[in-house]
Amino acid sequence: MTNETFAFTRALPLPGEFDEAFDVDSFVALPDDWLVAVTDVTASREAISAGRYKAVNMAGVAMISAVMNALGGQDIPYIFGGDGAAVALAPSEREAVARVLAACVTFVEEDLDLALRAALVPVARLRADGFDVRVRRLRLSDALDNYAFLGGGLSEAEKRMKAGLLAVAKAPPGTRPDLTGLSCRWTPIREAGRSIVSLIVEPAPGLSAERFASIERRLLALAGGEGGRLSPMPPSGPGVEWPPVGLELEARATRGRLALPVRRVVLHLSSLLAWFLFRTGTPFGSFDPNRYRRYTSLNTDFRKVQDGLRMTLSLDRAALDRLRALLDEEQSNGAVRFGLCVQDSAVLTCYVPSLSSDAHYHFLDGAGGGYAGAASDLAARAAA
Repeated sequence: MTNETFAFTRALPLPGEFDEAFDVDSFVALPDDWLVAVTDVTASREAISAGRYKAVNMAGVAMISAVMNALGGQDIPYIFGGDGAAVALAPSEREAVARVLAACVTFVEEDLDLALRAALVPVARLRADGFDVRVRRLRLSDALDNYAFLGGGLSEAEKRMKAGLLAVAKAPPGTRPDLTGLSCRWTPIREAGRSIVSLIVEPAPGLSAERFASIERRLLALAGGEGGRLSPMPPSGPGVEWPPVGLELEARATRGRLALPVRRVVLHLSSLLAWFLFRTGTPFGSFDPNRYRRYTSLNTDFRKVQDGLRMTLSLDRAALDRLRALLDEEQSNGAVRFGLCVQDSAVLTCYVPSLSSDAHYHFLDGAGGGYAGAASDLAARAAA
């Protein structure tokens, strides 16, 4: 059976570098009969404040990994938003994705003790109300692509979901999505003298795409400074410890038909072997831990485009001051709206379809509020 979503995604123009995300003419409109699936953790700020940032991020990534597993491949336009996510899908995949969303809502409630909202929003309905959903591929590494979205449709779909429209009801108790490959074993990412800054920048209504693109390029240049460093991820990859802090969450997500205590034992043993390999750099069969850590750094989605710019950056004090000054200037000019959250560490949630491939996914968010905190700051600034 031909998967329409995969076929469309593979036919997109070849992926470009991140700077090309500002070229609006390179984006491709989703077909009119397509849909956008969106999820969001309610009360995520409160959960993060209580130290449950790993659970919130796992709930956000769960839908992406579950949809990819259910459809049997990774060629799906997706984006991770910290406490939620979005994917674009063809109408022929609607029923399969609806089942995944319903199962994710039940899983998050029963195993993570959080509330997840989910909705399926038709692209045609968004366009009828003046929004659009356009997408393009961007290169994360030679092994993995990411996706950028413009047109306002994705953000509008999230608003409608939060308003209770087009909701997907939860599945019966005990229903679980296939979350094979979902994990969060790495240690928090931090560096002395630098802050982790989660940032959302949106164009003001009526601002031209060219003007917003010029602001985005200035932001990247100012934040990077002379060294050009932006990503919180060390080139050699993040740190490891044993037992991993997120092992209980991984056990709950990936137990399948196993009893939870049995899955815990299996993960404790397998994670101990992984810890040894990563600490010593010892290859194991075809698995090279040093290569895996390098690709973990390369495959981390620290910057993205969703109707604006979203980034989680590692900045020293001078770079943060430069960034704030430019944002304040452009906001006072009426060009942008922005929100940011400054914290001392970042956290990864991972989806690893296969250890034998370099195409493993690593979703980054700040550990002290992250994108949810930046969104709250943006709303507060807008209200003020």
